[in-house]
Amino acid sequence: MKKLHGMMTVLITPFTSNDEFNEKGFRENIDWLISEGVHGLISTGSTSEFASLSDQELKQVIRVTVEQASRRVPVMAGTAANSTKKTIELTQYAQSVGADAALIVSPFYGLPSQEELFEHYKSVSQNVDIQIMLYNNPWFSGVDMTPETIAALAEFSNIQYVKESSADMRRVHEIQHLCGDNLEVWCGWDDLALECFLMGCPGWVCPTSNFLPRICAELFERAEETKYKEAREIYFRLLPFLQYLESGQLVAKAKEALNMIGKTGGVPRRPFLPLTSEQKAELKTMLESIGAI
Repeated sequence: MKKLHGMMTVLITPFTSNDEFNEKGFRENIDWLISEGVHGLISTGSTSEFASLSDQELKQVIRVTVEQASRRVPVMAGTAANSTKKTIELTQYAQSVGADAALIVSPFYGLPSQEELFEHYKSVSQNVDIQIMLYNNPWFSGVDMTPETIAALAEFSNIQYVKESSADMRRVHEIQHLCGDNLEVWCGWDDLALECFLMGCPGWVCPTSNFLPRICAELFERAEETKYKEAREIYFRLLPFLQYLESGQLVAKAKEALNMIGKTGGVPRRPFLPLTSEQKAELKTMLESIGAI
């Protein structure tokens, strides 16, 4: 399995007008993203609307992503579920079809304790060989995985990463200090990307790169090369989009942006709604300002 590194795009899941998975458009998006220089792909994550997909759709999207990437870049599959049993089943499936890693957000209903979180991830780790990226997102799951819990989980050899999405920059150095070389902290909050790179984060889970892949990849690359002045210039160009997506309706905005640049975005799956005409006009102006259309 390929070691994960760099800017990985959390793929949107496009739907047709009759609410079916648009496999053809999805495959075309993957080819375009790879040609634009993304360092990896993530399917069935939060931006992918994983919680709105059926089990059959989840497996189809994971399989298609691995097939279409065809080992050109690493693939990570979101395999989160609210039960440990189903999380294990999905993670085993991702491993069986050739995914390089699994991204697993905390169970998102019931507010598990830190002990319950530990036991959940421990059980998943012990039932698969695939690399695991923990995903701490208290805004989505309702529970904040502490640095101490993350450090305890880092003792399992296949738990190698954490996507840190608390929006608290102090968490990066707290986790790094506790985990040392056992686990890598990845940026999970788009408008803190450069700050995370300056703290040595070796990767970025990035929704914005669905429609601005090349510039997002360049931001990571310039920072990794310690060309911080260039990285900051790119960051300031990107910040309006990074902040725009983090402010809400991320999926609807990313899908409409893809539609506007001539790719396959479609619309969100209900109950979530597409952008209004006024919001579309605002987004079009933003895309024009950066030369995307």
